[in-house]
Amino acid sequence: MGNYFNNIPEIRYEGPKSKNPMSFKFYDPEKIVYGKKMKEHLPFAMAWWHNLCAAGTDMFGTITADKSFGAELGTMDHARAKAEAAVEFMQKLGIEYYCFHDVDLVPEATDINETNDRLDEISDYILKLTDGTNIKCLWGTANMFGNPRYMNGAGSSNSADVFCFAAAQVKKALDLTVRFGGRGYVFWGGREGYESLLNTDVKFEQENIAALMHMAVEYGRSIGFTGDFYIEPKPKEPMKHQYDFDAATTIGFLRQYGLDKDFKLNIEANHATLAGHTFQHDLRIAAINGMLGSVDANQGDYLLGWDTDEFPFNVYETTMAMYEILKGGGLTGGFNFDAKNRRPSNTYEDMFYGYILGMDTFALGLMKAAQIIEDGRIESFIKERYSSFETGIGKRIRLGDTTLQELSDYALKLRTPNSPGSGRQEYLESIVNSLLFGGC
Repeated sequence: MGNYFNNIPEIRYEGPKSKNPMSFKFYDPEKIVYGKKMKEHLPFAMAWWHNLCAAGTDMFGTITADKSFGAELGTMDHARAKAEAAVEFMQKLGIEYYCFHDVDLVPEATDINETNDRLDEISDYILKLTDGTNIKCLWGTANMFGNPRYMNGAGSSNSADVFCFAAAQVKKALDLTVRFGGRGYVFWGGREGYESLLNTDVKFEQENIAALMHMAVEYGRSIGFTGDFYIEPKPKEPMKHQYDFDAATTIGFLRQYGLDKDFKLNIEANHATLAGHTFQHDLRIAAINGMLGSVDANQGDYLLGWDTDEFPFNVYETTMAMYEILKGGGLTGGFNFDAKNRRPSNTYEDMFYGYILGMDTFALGLMKAAQIIEDGRIESFIKERYSSFETGIGKRIRLGDTTLQELSDYALKLRTPNSPGSGRQEYLESIVNSLLFGGC
């Protein structure tokens, strides 16, 4: 096993006053916050694809970072080198989980049988490397968007042959996830959508997607997978109209096709903002529907209209996200850093800086969210705001113990309603600011 990061030390907590760039300022894994260790609230995961594969390529330029790890690209030697680098990277950061697509692990062959053989080989190697460590899989998935055969979708494809290839990839990815001890399996509908209604049967495509998911659940349970299946909402990109637009749309789809007992949502911050929501909005919608499962921890750029997958640094956003997660009872999954370094940040050190930034930002958000909840003023205000439904006619409305006629008679007798009262948004925002920055 090679040593790829010899010049980088084990990253430890040194506190907010430390000026050591290779240290945590806020992420203290053993610190008790809101009744649990920080590492229990924040089971962080490394994204195999961005961290080990993404080399800075964009629509306008080629690679800027060397992710060869000393091996020839596109070979099984490279696949093994990435696995070695992954284990060393995670151990130096104290990260216990990873997430993967099938073709992140190995180069895809032209023959799916050869790809599967490669996956068997690399899975043996990964298990050998992680044996005796605390490193394990958070969730797995199949890349059903990159290969040209998926130009019209995977489960939503117009081709039965392509649908079968998608099924084969899902089966193999499930096999790997179970073998790695994964806690979840994700469907990200990268091309499950359409460009034009002129050539699309939406109902047909959604029925086929649901059928594939039902088959995945049946097969997964048959081989001992006891974790959650996840759908990761995204409104657009690469398809103009994607079927899993946001949390609410995805929940509706799951319920319509009877998938809601096995599926939860994997909410990504950048996808929520692309849908015109905040990260915390989609977390709240998932939580109140009992479908808050896992998180892709990143952020987007509000000035850009595409998925920039930046490492999170906005503490206000992570605070409000953790507020929703704590109130929602936590995650069944974890926090996968579906984030990549900016194109000019192209060294091995930058890989570590990105994860240190993201882990510290969520750790600070966790502590501040706990403060907001323990402070109690916001929760008290919300309770008081809806207090008219705790007694009298309001209570009867909540209990379903009234009729439209009775409510109309009540309103006519009242003549003019009492004021609903001030929402006091600015006051509540000032509370958040005081708790975030009161120590300045």
